[in-house]
Amino acid sequence: MKNNWSDKFSLILITLWVGALWTTGAVAYVLFNSLQDGQLAGQLAGQFFNDVSYLGLFSAFFLLVQRLFSFGTTALKQSYFWAILVMLLLVLAGHFGIQPILAQLKADALPSDVMQSVFSDRFKTWHGVASIAYVVQCLLGFVVVLKK
Repeated sequence: MKNNWSDKFSLILITLWVGALWTTGAVAYVLFNSLQDGQLAGQLAGQFFNDVSYLGLFSAFFLLVQRLFSFGTTALKQSYFWAILVMLLLVLAGHFGIQPILAQLKADALPSDVMQSVFSDRFKTWHGVASIAYVVQCLLGFVVVLKK
């Protein structure tokens, strides 16, 4: 690894992004197991996930561009590059695809809690898809850390 600012910054971004992914997952678990109000726990966890999505979008973009500049087309043969690309695709799918669906289901259920509405089964399904995508992203974070 070269000893320049972009390599150092990429290491910082990987640390922040992957650390935030794992920390946010743990925080969400604690919120839902500690708070009596499930809606409040969901709102707080949702804000954490939203913030981590923006961190992921920025980090992935920088890391991919930095890797391409450093290695050229050879980067396309590296598992590091592909792990970040898949993580980026999962962030995009979650933030711009799945989360709006979940938000719409919550809005459609008002004034009731979505879990007490006719939309609860669809919400659970989409929430499950989001959870699986998030876990895959977290696991790919390990690949990125190990390959850096």
